[in-house]
Amino acid sequence: MLSEHRCFEGIQGFYRHDSQVIGLPMRFSVFRPPQAEQRPVPVLFYLAGLTCTEETFAIKAGAQRRAAELGLMLVTCDTSPRATGIPGEADDWEFGAGAGFYVNATQAPWSRNFRMYDYVLDELRATVLNNFAARPDRVGIFGHSMGGHGALVLALRNPQVYRSVSAFAPICSPTRCAWGQKALPRYLGEDRSAWEQYDAVELIKAGGRQVYPEILVDQGLADKFLHQSQLLPELLESACKSASQPLRLRRHEGYDHGYYFIATFVADHLLFHAKALEATA
Repeated sequence: MLSEHRCFEGIQGFYRHDSQVIGLPMRFSVFRPPQAEQRPVPVLFYLAGLTCTEETFAIKAGAQRRAAELGLMLVTCDTSPRATGIPGEADDWEFGAGAGFYVNATQAPWSRNFRMYDYVLDELRATVLNNFAARPDRVGIFGHSMGGHGALVLALRNPQVYRSVSAFAPICSPTRCAWGQKALPRYLGEDRSAWEQYDAVELIKAGGRQVYPEILVDQGLADKFLHQSQLLPELLESACKSASQPLRLRRHEGYDHGYYFIATFVADHLLFHAKALEATA
């Protein structure tokens, strides 16, 4: 335990553990709502975007008040391994430290530590379930930008684990945008079929069916990365339509890519997940 803070009658905590998957210490945060003092509660994992850490959402999103009202546990993690010793790991904000893209790297030297997909899916989830009053049958996931990509991919590939999914301004198709085309070959090699396993649009197209009752996505229309074709929500919309996967894609005039946008709509996402998780049999 690094620190714990009373927050809306719950506890906002920051923690470090030795990760067997990553092979290095990893940091994460947990907001325990007041209901967790009496019983296990639904748990919602949040994946942050490029350059962020386990602290970013907890500090900037203002989500704890609504999570306390709804009885939701909130978990965040770092966006990559840190201090791996790989030369140049922190030279580029779009790749390496702070930019793990939630994939299991297969290419040296990144494959030694950059296994964020398995870390989030298995080790972080098990760590939370084993140490906090979280319900293993009531788990949701959401995220922002690179983390929105990660949340969509993890949910689409593991619907038996994650019962609800949403995203803020996600990278919907990293195989088709500059961010993904920089990172994926360096993490995964040149085989594009390996990239497609981490592309929400490709996963929905390949599945060709409804996976979730609904997916919620919010996108700001003043988002510079939208206009740079990094996010491509229209491709997600088209893929969901073809697969009969219900998607609530909300476009918001005047909102950019940052945490003022997230703070504005985070309560809607928490309510969306709370309803879905409580409705789960």
